[in-house]
Amino acid sequence: MNYLAHLFLSPPGEDAMLGSLMGDFVKGPLTNHTISGRYSADMTQAIALHRKIDGYTDSHPVVRESWNRVSKGRRRFAGVMVDIFYDHYLAKYWSDFHGSPLSEFTGDFYAILDRRRSEMPERLQRISNSLISLDWLGSYANVNSVRSALNGISQRLRRENTLIDSADELLDNYAEMEVDFRRFLPDAVEFAHQSASRL
Repeated sequence: MNYLAHLFLSPPGEDAMLGSLMGDFVKGPLTNHTISGRYSADMTQAIALHRKIDGYTDSHPVVRESWNRVSKGRRRFAGVMVDIFYDHYLAKYWSDFHGSPLSEFTGDFYAILDRRRSEMPERLQRISNSLISLDWLGSYANVNSVRSALNGISQRLRRENTLIDSADELLDNYAEMEVDFRRFLPDAVEFAHQSASRL
């Protein structure tokens, strides 16, 4: 799952939402961070939930179907692409899944992120200005923003990759990917809810 989906699946509360976003930026055993007091219990649990959701997503048969829709030349990076493709559908059809407008949801989160930026891992701090000013989360509703996001990842990766213009894979499989997303999301919501209650 990508940024917007993790925030959508997050338990309520500022610390939980921050932890849900931080999951891609905090590495290593979480006990180290808990013992040091760097992050609150809610943040640490949300990071753990983020990791569980990623594992669940990558093993889900519907997500694997989406991966297999990606052309063979790009399939090695299908996981990265499909995560962002699913964020596109979530942003585009947000009102189907959430009671608040997307702009309100993202605006509230950007305010939290801006106010508590110093608590974030350094790499997240570095991108937070762009994340807020360019409205990364809301912009996923636009295919051109999906293209920009994937092209940006391509340029940041040190190894050779096929992500440049890989948003074409979304356009080539648009209806099928949307069906996959709509099949998968209820399972992800249920998994996140059950997992959060066990943390």
